[in-house]
Amino acid sequence: MIRLGYPCENLTLRASTNHTLRLASLTEERVQAKVAENLKDLERILRWNREAGFGLFRIGQHLVPFASHPHFPYDWAKAHGGELGRLGALAQALGQRLSLHPGQYVNPGSPDPRVVERSLAELRYSARVLTLLGVEDGVLVLHLGGTYGDREKALRRFVANLQGEREVLRFLALENDERLWSVKEVLRAAEALGVPVVVDTLHHALNPGQLSLEEALGLAFLTWGTRPKVHLASQDPRKRPGAHAFAVAEEDWEALLQALPGPADVMVEVKGKEQGLPEKARVYLSPQATPTAAHATEGRSF
Repeated sequence: MIRLGYPCENLTLRASTNHTLRLASLTEERVQAKVAENLKDLERILRWNREAGFGLFRIGQHLVPFASHPHFPYDWAKAHGGELGRLGALAQALGQRLSLHPGQYVNPGSPDPRVVERSLAELRYSARVLTLLGVEDGVLVLHLGGTYGDREKALRRFVANLQGEREVLRFLALENDERLWSVKEVLRAAEALGVPVVVDTLHHALNPGQLSLEEALGLAFLTWGTRPKVHLASQDPRKRPGAHAFAVAEEDWEALLQALPGPADVMVEVKGKEQGLPEKARVYLSPQATPTAAHATEGRSF
């Protein structure tokens, strides 16, 4: 069985968990207002997802804007912990798996200690959000970052700087990228840290590292103690390699179906969010639905 999800916002509802503000406007009152807006929209999205048949959602990284910044004006975890706990319980009751995905600027493998410290602060914030939500199956997805001219040293720094981060490691999953780190290389870091691997299909198509998609997924699925996660996207033909299209192409959906070794949670990473599914994927949206015999001939059914 496949469960589907999308990141950060819902275009149908015009709801977002990524409302933010400028650093120059960072006051307690203004941040509180943005957090309240994000949490309200998170609840709207969770309830809509249940009705529409989506089973996972990625919360925007700015749920609490600038929470990891040294000038953040108040104890955000204390102020919002109760509401996060309520929404986490709601997500579980509605069958929604939640995740976070810090951006490319978060790089624990950097040779610059200042970048490392800022990266760890953002990861600690992200992990604390998942802890306060109380979601045991929550996932914190991270890329390996740069190589800085020596990928072996970068890999060792990445692992060393994360090894003591118990709360982060509780949720962490590592993802391949389209240029520097293939699935095979990400597996090395994941094994060293004892965390799972998320395969991004578009990144893998651009940087396969001598593995087929089926091989990459097979290896990655072995790293999961819970239900494996996969990222699915399609290339925007008008933009640079790696740029996401508005919707998933039918051929990319079919390729994933053929390659999946078993049940999975599939995060659809396209500009169209919940509107970006190919038509043949919509059979998986009903919480009670299973693929029919006709669909089973189009790919593997689970």
